[in-house]
Amino acid sequence: MNKSIIKLENVWKVYKMGDTDVKALQGLGLDIKEGEFVAIMGPSGSGKSTAVNMIGCLDVPTKGKIFLDGHDISKLSESELAQIRGRKIGFIFQQFNLIPTMTALENVMLPMIFQGVDENKRIARAIQLLELVDLGERINHKPTELSGGQQQRVAIARALANNPEVIIADEPTGNLDSKTGTNVLEFLEKLHRKEGKTIVMVTHDANLSKIAERTEFLKDGRIVKSLSNHR
Repeated sequence: MNKSIIKLENVWKVYKMGDTDVKALQGLGLDIKEGEFVAIMGPSGSGKSTAVNMIGCLDVPTKGKIFLDGHDISKLSESELAQIRGRKIGFIFQQFNLIPTMTALENVMLPMIFQGVDENKRIARAIQLLELVDLGERINHKPTELSGGQQQRVAIARALANNPEVIIADEPTGNLDSKTGTNVLEFLEKLHRKEGKTIVMVTHDANLSKIAERTEFLKDGRIVKSLSNHR
């Protein structure tokens, strides 16, 4: 069996809202192996977004442990977290989160700047990635000059910029029409099958979760059911 790449042990996240404690995660346990494709499903308010923040090392737990490649990251500072995140994890967001004043090329180059990659290498890699997602003709276009599907493909190219081991896709087809959404899912599946990427996809759509190898169902901040999707 492949080794764990991300492991959450009894993870709690409690937010203070005035005098009230809001328990977004309540003892979440999750083990994601290298090269797996895992879907996380759950209704609104189940803790999906908070779970993504934990899996993606965007936040630290109130209590519990998070291991990335065997290292406990729950005690790291924000700057240490940012460095690990930049190297190991690529994010694809539902809202695309592209910078509107930058071209597609500049958006894809951005994560590499934070990792200190040489400018010529950044440009070459960004062009290669945009060609990979069939946007070679659009490298100098800004997000407003691109369709929703094209923007999502720029976001995928950006997620791959530092060749991360893990791709986290948060409702990656939420803002796309069904045909474009299918293309995005096929691309994620290809990254998993051909490149061996570990993919964690958060979705509320049961049909989407079928492309994953297993689905974890989240309710009230903890996993209530796991389902293996035999393909």
